[in-house]
Amino acid sequence: MNPNKIIFKDIDDYISNCKNEVQPILKKLRATIKKAAPQANEYISYGMPFYEYGGKGFKGRLIYFAAFNKHISLFIPPIQSESFINELQKYHVSKATYQFPLNNPLPFNLIEKTVKALILEKKLQLKLSKLKVKM
Repeated sequence: MNPNKIIFKDIDDYISNCKNEVQPILKKLRATIKKAAPQANEYISYGMPFYEYGGKGFKGRLIYFAAFNKHISLFIPPIQSESFINELQKYHVSKATYQFPLNNPLPFNLIEKTVKALILEKKLQLKLSKLKVKM
């Protein structure tokens, strides 16, 4: 699938345009993200599924995902928690990109823990910014 040639109206549309064998994986990935971040809003951004939490635009960016021919990528803002960085390291390909080969099962539990860690960091950042405003 080439997301640059298709404009998706929503995440259901994105998933339905992926290869049949990838669709169940993407549906489970979507459910995993929603389970970890039920208040997150779903959008299509840059031609791929995007989850926003705790703000709009750049401040609210939580996680993106995209399907490619041989892997699924997650695009995650830098994580401060060392334990998640270590667990994700074998999938890390660049500053904020993690690739999961389609010939291996996706580590859904790790993805869920990572999204929860991102939510906690966003909540902490929000509290810190409110404290700075009061000072």
